[in-house]
Amino acid sequence: MSQDTESDTYGKITDEGLAELEDRIGTVIDERDPYVSEATRDTIRHWANGIGTDNPLYTDPEYAQDTQYGSITAPPTFLYATCHISGGYVGGLPGVHAMYAGTDWDWKQPIKRGYEIETKSWLHDLIEHETNFAGRSIQQIYRTEFYNQHGEQLATADSWCFRTERDTAREGKKKYESEGVELANWDEEDIEAFAEHYRQQEPRGGETRYFEDVEEGQQLDKLLKGPRTVTGAIAFLQGWGSVYVNARGHQLMYALFDDHPGLKTINRYGAPEPPSRVHWDEEFAQHAGVPAPYDYGPERVSWLGHTCHHWMGDDGFLEDLYVEVRRHNLLGDATWCTGEVTDTYVDGEKHLVDVELKATNQRDNVTAKGNATIRLPSRE
Repeated sequence: MSQDTESDTYGKITDEGLAELEDRIGTVIDERDPYVSEATRDTIRHWANGIGTDNPLYTDPEYAQDTQYGSITAPPTFLYATCHISGGYVGGLPGVHAMYAGTDWDWKQPIKRGYEIETKSWLHDLIEHETNFAGRSIQQIYRTEFYNQHGEQLATADSWCFRTERDTAREGKKKYESEGVELANWDEEDIEAFAEHYRQQEPRGGETRYFEDVEEGQQLDKLLKGPRTVTGAIAFLQGWGSVYVNARGHQLMYALFDDHPGLKTINRYGAPEPPSRVHWDEEFAQHAGVPAPYDYGPERVSWLGHTCHHWMGDDGFLEDLYVEVRRHNLLGDATWCTGEVTDTYVDGEKHLVDVELKATNQRDNVTAKGNATIRLPSRE
């Protein structure tokens, strides 16, 4: 699909562009070449390593063989790697910046090794907003259904991005300046404190957490993520692939630019790169209105998912996860993921626990928030 990058409407949110998008609502998208199409030992391990969980249920076949699943399973948010759309793909409005803003997940069953993943996605809704950060913006919501090779549904996810004009978004940098945001500058004592936290951060694993032992107000284990580094971003990309990177280099990247010229952004060396370089290129991030490169939205969603399965143990099941990505997680930032039980109840044969979740940085800013429903075994 060719795009005219010199037109007056390129990079602008126009009524005509919105009308064209509205015509796509409900039409199933032919998505080809997902980064991951099968839950293998390696793809599951890469995802688990990328989000920072060392639970042997995801990586150790001998350990997993003795669990109720009989083999390794994937962390629930692994499905991000099987569908570009659920992870932030947007169509339409050429040249208009897209910022991933959240997901609402609903899992039906565990994701077991050997599952071949098939997906079906479509544009679900468009909602117009006026924001302090970037003026007029569009919330673009996609819905994806995930199935295994047997036709069994694994999950459903609604995901959304906010579309903002880059020139307008750049003015949003004043928001950070007015708040006096300073980039991180950790010392050796800080790093040692982080290292000690990680030494103590062990998953519940095979120690069953029973429904009867949970009460309202109970705190989930606090997980540390970061400090954010480019190396950490690469580790996550090895598991996820991202929308535009997806192991496309050299000839394959230029073929992508031939099909979608609007994806080209020229770096300081005069070479084209996709817009995802906001996650590692400081100059381009500032051009988009952010003082430093920032993380991927699905990554932070997955951190809050990790907070849940770290606490619930191998015998629990994460049924629902709703997360809003609220602020940027900048390069150098440390993030603490926390949760609190808000309700416990029985629904038929299910023993369920509702929790509220937050991701908070060293500035005490809540960068993501949401809620989840966890199913736990009962002693009864």
